[in-house]
Amino acid sequence: MAIIGTHPGGQDGAYSPDASVDEASVYRKVTWRIVPFLMLCYVVAYLDRVNVGFAKLQMLNDLKFSDTVFGLGAGVFFIGYFLFEVPSNVLLHKVGARRWIARIMISWGIISAAFMFVSTPFTFYVMRFLLGLAEAGFFPGIILYLTYWFPAQRRARMVCTFMTAIPLAGLIGGPLSGWIMESFAGVYGYSGWQWMFVLEAAPAVILGIVVLLYLDDGIRPAKWLNEGEKRLLEANIEKEARTKVAHPSLRAMFADPRVWLMALIYFCCVMGQYGLTFWLPTLIKTAGITGVLNIGMFTAIPYAVAVVTMLYMGRSSDKNGERRWHLVIPLLLGAIGLIGSALAGTTNTALAIVFLSIAAAGVLSSAPLFWSLPTAFLHGVAAAAGIAAINSVGNLAGFVSPFLIGAIKDMTQSTDIALYMLAGVLVAGAVIVMSIPARLVNR
Repeated sequence: MAIIGTHPGGQDGAYSPDASVDEASVYRKVTWRIVPFLMLCYVVAYLDRVNVGFAKLQMLNDLKFSDTVFGLGAGVFFIGYFLFEVPSNVLLHKVGARRWIARIMISWGIISAAFMFVSTPFTFYVMRFLLGLAEAGFFPGIILYLTYWFPAQRRARMVCTFMTAIPLAGLIGGPLSGWIMESFAGVYGYSGWQWMFVLEAAPAVILGIVVLLYLDDGIRPAKWLNEGEKRLLEANIEKEARTKVAHPSLRAMFADPRVWLMALIYFCCVMGQYGLTFWLPTLIKTAGITGVLNIGMFTAIPYAVAVVTMLYMGRSSDKNGERRWHLVIPLLLGAIGLIGSALAGTTNTALAIVFLSIAAAGVLSSAPLFWSLPTAFLHGVAAAAGIAAINSVGNLAGFVSPFLIGAIKDMTQSTDIALYMLAGVLVAGAVIVMSIPARLVNR
């Protein structure tokens, strides 16, 4: 049943755009107003989520943690994330993006800073779990928020641009984390990893306050748009809403097999993403790079390659209106990169960095390209809950992946088997993507 939706800041019924308004210039205006700011927020979010991978270089020795303890602690984040993500995204849809995103950022910043007091495996697990609870809803909330502004034919590029925040967090955070850990070690009696948690958490709290002042809940409340621009944007969103089939209830949405197929595909994407991002500093070290600052500098290389790849693939996907192959190719590239880095091992540092760059380009491009699939058929409250459900189930891989790598490394004293396992999961994800009818997602 086709349905005319109600969008935050909008109203029921069809919209009549002003023919004198230039559509391209309006979307440029919207893009520059909200996307760079959302990227900055996600850079901070992602850095606070994965900087534990850099802390590992000093933290494990200071606290006498094993790789298994680290992997479990890194992954426990996603249990809290899983439990609260769907209700968090539904609340965002109801109370508005501005207040809810601000709440998320301020709470996770405070918890992230408190990591400097971690001293036992138990406190490590508890703090990671609480961080997951605090941050739950941020990423799917932003994906949902972008659907309020951009129709499907523009969305892959916007999501890819927004999600370049992930490699940018590594590009900036790697050298920054290495510098903090090396330069602040011993200051006032605290270790470098403790200072890293505090200093990298502060921007989240500051940006959370800025969100309240800067972000709008939707098109209609945006004072920086004139009436003609608002009507054009609303008309495009309304036109897309007419082509979607609405689920009559949240129960019907959860019963839709397409939602769970999407969750399975995203699980495969996330296995590669967090397997790489949590362990990249360790893999760089294994490749023969020594010193936390040097390791931080070298981690910037794979992330820089990933930024370029993500922007190109997002633009190409929207330009051609093709979704499946634009996701399959990065998944296969990620698998090739992981296998190649394992084969290069410690024997060829330069070759290992090349393959890790290929792996980063593939696995980090796959996640944003994936989101053009479910947002092609989910709409309204079903989109809020569906996106959150897909993201929360998929992000359980964020628990499985780092824990398995840590356990395998403790058992075998090598990460090679774990990298082969991750490559196999990425290939499986590519196969599942090709089972989706092109007519469902291509536009």
